[in-house]
Amino acid sequence: MQIVKMIFGSHLYGTNTPDSDTDYKGIFLPSKRDILLGRIPKSINTTTKKGNGKNSYQDVDTEIYSLHYFIKLALEGQTVALDMLHANSESIIESSIIWNQIIASRHRFYTRNLQAFIGYARRQASKYGIKGSRLNAAQNVMDVLQQMAPESKLHEVWDILPTSEHLHHVEQSPNGIRQYQVCGKILQETQTAGHTLDMLKKFYESYGARAKQAEENKGIDWKAVSHAMRAAIQVKELLTRRTITFPLVDADLLLAIKQGRMDYTTEVAPMLEALMDEVEELSRISDLPMQADREYWENFIIRTVSNHVL
Repeated sequence: MQIVKMIFGSHLYGTNTPDSDTDYKGIFLPSKRDILLGRIPKSINTTTKKGNGKNSYQDVDTEIYSLHYFIKLALEGQTVALDMLHANSESIIESSIIWNQIIASRHRFYTRNLQAFIGYARRQASKYGIKGSRLNAAQNVMDVLQQMAPESKLHEVWDILPTSEHLHHVEQSPNGIRQYQVCGKILQETQTAGHTLDMLKKFYESYGARAKQAEENKGIDWKAVSHAMRAAIQVKELLTRRTITFPLVDADLLLAIKQGRMDYTTEVAPMLEALMDEVEELSRISDLPMQADREYWENFIIRTVSNHVL
């Protein structure tokens, strides 16, 4: 049973061009047989593309999630699920009473712990460059760790670990184990200095090379960078307005980035870094719950399957 089908990707965001392919997303209700045999597929995928290579404007990709897997993605705060939950009416091709029920309660997926969104933006952006302040922050921590014996633990220097825009102690840590954040990386007080130093050295060397590449505006995947900016913009709107608007208000900016019409070092990187820092702070001070309402959505699946399948 089809629950919903919608146009997705650049056509949903408002960043499509004449060369853009067509993407569809949807949700289906599994059959009684698959449910009882415990073999519910995560998704069903089809594509018109032949062979390898990039999609053309003529290609169509379709991905339809099972209700169970879609709810799982939404509970995790995954970008694809949150995008689908806010698709505008013009993008909806097929709908159902089940989809209307999901939309009516989509706020039960909202949390201030939007690490999936923020992490996605960070991963995309980090491939192509990073502000010098982040590299300097990592170096400051390494300077402290290099004075320690490799087997010693971070808690031994906890009070002298530097703090800055990209370095701070986490206020609420799970299981009572204190945590310290370095450029988005979480460290625990029980980690050894040697292990932590090795990890930060790899981070520094990797991002240092990418920063140099970004300075020359070479080898930048502008589509990936535009996705990072888009994710950050959507997180900000979700945290401040409790919704995501499609087509995106900043579609023109995202299209300019996607087409490489802006300078990465002087325009895009500073804007993206500032926006990601802003959404991380908004996430920290938000009054949204830390976790989505898992019990409600598990009961929703049970009720929907009982009423429409069993």
